[in-house]
Amino acid sequence: MKIAIFTDTFIPEVNGVARTLKRFTDYLEENKIEYRVFAPKSSNKNIFTTHVHSITSFPFFLYPECRVALPNLLQLRDEIQRFNPDIIHVATPFNMGLSGLHLAKKLAIPVVGSYHTDFDKYLTYYELHFLSEMLWKYMRWFHHPFRKVFVPSSDTLNRLKSRGFSNLSIWPRGIDRTIFHPHYDEQTVRNVYQIEEKYILTYVGRIAMEKDVLLLPEIANMLPNNIKNDVHWLIVGDGPLKKDLGKMAPPNMTLTGFVEGINLANIYAASDVFVFPSPSETFGNVVLESLACGTPVIGANAGGVKTIIQNGITGILCTEKDITEFVHAITSLLGREQTRKIMGENGKIHAQAQSWDTIFNNLLLEYEEALEIESFQELA
Repeated sequence: MKIAIFTDTFIPEVNGVARTLKRFTDYLEENKIEYRVFAPKSSNKNIFTTHVHSITSFPFFLYPECRVALPNLLQLRDEIQRFNPDIIHVATPFNMGLSGLHLAKKLAIPVVGSYHTDFDKYLTYYELHFLSEMLWKYMRWFHHPFRKVFVPSSDTLNRLKSRGFSNLSIWPRGIDRTIFHPHYDEQTVRNVYQIEEKYILTYVGRIAMEKDVLLLPEIANMLPNNIKNDVHWLIVGDGPLKKDLGKMAPPNMTLTGFVEGINLANIYAASDVFVFPSPSETFGNVVLESLACGTPVIGANAGGVKTIIQNGITGILCTEKDITEFVHAITSLLGREQTRKIMGENGKIHAQAQSWDTIFNNLLLEYEEALEIESFQELA
């Protein structure tokens, strides 16, 4: 099978879509499956490889870290015809995604898509909610031609189904078990960030409005004094609100910047609780990573996160934006060491079972089904 992937984000950009697609292409290479990625040229370093075609791009005004591609359709058509893929996978609904959909139609190539981001929820945070119906109309139009639309969680599937989407199939996320596990030295993290407090609470993710990160200083300040003085917060990540968060952060809150790989896994494993207030996730990769490292999660009872956390078993779900509930959950878990250990073990068992190889192998089987749908329609 030869696979062409059209996406508006790819490494070295830092987000869940780019990371998932990179893992997928690594899997394809390991299994000697031919592929091509068509993505915007990064503002950082670019990946120079015959498998990845970087398209001229510029920063998106609402999200400067994201890039808007300026594709040349004639050049893309030539590239696709030379590669001659069996299937096109469109991962995003913007310029590159539109290009992939256009070429799939023009060249009669079977096309599938994936839905990664609830842009509708983002509109509310950026005071653009009046565009919601227009967005949903566009998204239904855009996804309608796909033989299959892959979504990361049952919550997202149900949301899209209620909005009139069809051909939906769950494509979950996994973890790299060689990196995300509990077997790290907590003291290493304490030394790096000069932590002397008894407990470590951690957030990992983009520091952006839609993640509700500005709730974290409020939660920190509302903790009871006997807990507050025993806690050190590690806020891992980068994004447009980093400066604002830094101004609001109490003295016991460290903004680490972007951390990845073994260093990130070490932070998860060293933490007593992972706190994740974001209500806008279609999945929540970082939640699964934390669980794999044996650290229970207190998260918002919303989006894909609520499908990962088993309430009272691997963590605690709180009403989104309810600071009091988050404070109570943190206070409760920090006061019950044995419960934390049991939740951590339960979470590890669940997360470690989510193998990327199995997930990607199932995706290829879904591709094959999509190709069979195409063949059946041609015969009909």
